[in-house]
Amino acid sequence: MPIEILGMVGTKDASETRGSFLDGPPIDTDYLIRFARAHEEAGFDRVLIGYSASSPDGFAVAATVLHHTERLRVLIAHRPGFVQPTVVARKLATLDHLTGGGRIAIHHISGGNEEDQRRDGDFTDHDGRYRRTAEFMGVLRRTLTSAEPFDHHGEFYRFEGAYSAVRPATRAGIPLYFGGASEAAVRTGAEHADVYMLWGEPLARTAERIATIRREAARHGREVRFSLSTRPIVAATEGEAWDRAAAIKAATAQRVGEALWYRKGGTSTAVGSARLLEQGAEKEVHDERLWYGVTNLVGPSGNSTAVVGTPEQVAEALLRYHDIGVDTFLIRGFDPLDDVREWGRELVPLLRAGAAGRERAAVGAGA
Repeated sequence: MPIEILGMVGTKDASETRGSFLDGPPIDTDYLIRFARAHEEAGFDRVLIGYSASSPDGFAVAATVLHHTERLRVLIAHRPGFVQPTVVARKLATLDHLTGGGRIAIHHISGGNEEDQRRDGDFTDHDGRYRRTAEFMGVLRRTLTSAEPFDHHGEFYRFEGAYSAVRPATRAGIPLYFGGASEAAVRTGAEHADVYMLWGEPLARTAERIATIRREAARHGREVRFSLSTRPIVAATEGEAWDRAAAIKAATAQRVGEALWYRKGGTSTAVGSARLLEQGAEKEVHDERLWYGVTNLVGPSGNSTAVVGTPEQVAEALLRYHDIGVDTFLIRGFDPLDDVREWGRELVPLLRAGAAGRERAAVGAGA
């Protein structure tokens, strides 16, 4: 199966090293359109639209991305619990039809920051949120696929005669992505997800995670695909790449200290983020290129581990994850728009060529 390459778009030019998520207008429409088109021109398959309790609405952002590109697909992040799954199903299917079909997917984030959950009025505990996500995903999939009305009486949702007259525009449907590292998350994702999203952790630990999720999925007679999220730092030489990593670390440290980008605070119950912090405390570089310099500065904020090197070195490092079962890569930069354009010249083609070569070798070995 060919690999899938994902990026991530935002509504303003900001990252750990530039701009601010906290100050100024939250939406720069021209920038969003340029950003989306850059991903399409660079050969990305899909872009993630993130979620927080204070961010612009992801469905509206997705519609803008889709209507200003021709082939680029979207992955809309959301938190189950704030909109009924039957309503989300109709929103997804409607957008699918209006944008040509086959370009929509949804990513389920149960939530690990207690303060951010409460901004939207959610006081459900950690494991309860994952039970709710499991029930949400089950009802969502049934609404998207059922040709007949159905009833549902669960712990969090109750419906009588649930039915959607609009269903996905293509046979591929609406893929369900999911992320989470706790035992409760594994149970949920293994049973309901099409694609299980993982942070960029060391190879051996990622292999363990994949094996655990596969065992749980097998209990339900299912197979799950896997995605890896990381932050490539690429330069013409390895030395220049590590110099760039050092500059990114220094800029992030200054901005964290001045609260220009990141305001520390809040109670995190995210197991995945805690795992990254533990690994970063062990050492700053794992597996030769997996770098925790920014992770150690910004705390449990998710996708912050980087892969550092030349385009060839970074591609090879990522393809080692492909060897253990990853077929989707979500890559986003510290210089978001410039990095996408740069990656389209070398990194993205190298990833595709390397994965295709591995597939041919595997077929040949099997023959």
